[in-house]
Amino acid sequence: METWNQTSDDFILLGLFPSNQTGLLLLFLIIFIFFLASVGNSAMIHLIRLDPRLHTPMYFLLSQLSLMDLMYISTTVPKMAFNFLSGQKGISFLGCGVQSFFFLTMACSEGLLLSSMAYDRYVAICHPLHYPIRMSKMMCVKMILGSWILGSINSLAHTVYALHLPYCRSRAINYFFCDVPAMLPLACVDTWVYEYMVFVSTSLFLLFPFLGITASYGRVLFAVYHMRSKEGRKKAFTTCSTHLTVVTFYYAPFVYTYLRPRNLRSPAEDKILAVFYTILTPMLNPIIYSLRNKEVLGAMTREFGIFFAKKQ
Repeated sequence: METWNQTSDDFILLGLFPSNQTGLLLLFLIIFIFFLASVGNSAMIHLIRLDPRLHTPMYFLLSQLSLMDLMYISTTVPKMAFNFLSGQKGISFLGCGVQSFFFLTMACSEGLLLSSMAYDRYVAICHPLHYPIRMSKMMCVKMILGSWILGSINSLAHTVYALHLPYCRSRAINYFFCDVPAMLPLACVDTWVYEYMVFVSTSLFLLFPFLGITASYGRVLFAVYHMRSKEGRKKAFTTCSTHLTVVTFYYAPFVYTYLRPRNLRSPAEDKILAVFYTILTPMLNPIIYSLRNKEVLGAMTREFGIFFAKKQ
């Protein structure tokens, strides 16, 4: 069994893959996914900024989702890849705090942003005449700022608490990034009160928004079903199914991981689920929104058409 030098306050990330050729191949796959996610989300942000037809509340919110996904995956993968390729497993005390803060901020903010996107579709389909008022530019900005601010405050509280815990056991975190629940077993004090607070926080930022999203889309699908126009019904159903796909990919593994008691969780299972919502979801979101959205595909054709014309 490996032993670690505990002479400093630094932590050790045991990582996701074994240090062999199989692990190296899997790491290259993760790096390729990181590249796709970076290009896809950057292209989505650039596309929405350039194309005037996409200057609507829905796409403004979508551009923020892409920004969050870009920051989300950049919080974990580069450090994981560096540690594996360099043979080092350490992360400084401050670096662990920064990584934990940005991860939790993106996780909470994205959950709130997805609920704002669901509300946008609810108003657009169920109350179209009120849409310009309920989803005005100012309201859209308030939703986005609210997501970022609330996510940051919640993240700061959790990160500060976790870093102030006394760690008298091994400082080796059995994870591939600094996630607070993975750090708690290393503490030498009883953390049941804090674990309860994690449960409450997860409910507030993930479970309740998810229930709100489900209720919103239930109303939307009911309204879509009773639409007279087949074309309008198809367009509304396609948009909502796209959003629901993204919501399911994001919320399901997150809620399953964080709402279970510690005695029902295993590090191996948590790692697999974490890969899904920290690495795969940021890569899948721009693909889902582009391939299933005619407006985005049309904007890509227009912008890339201009690009190729200039190149020629």
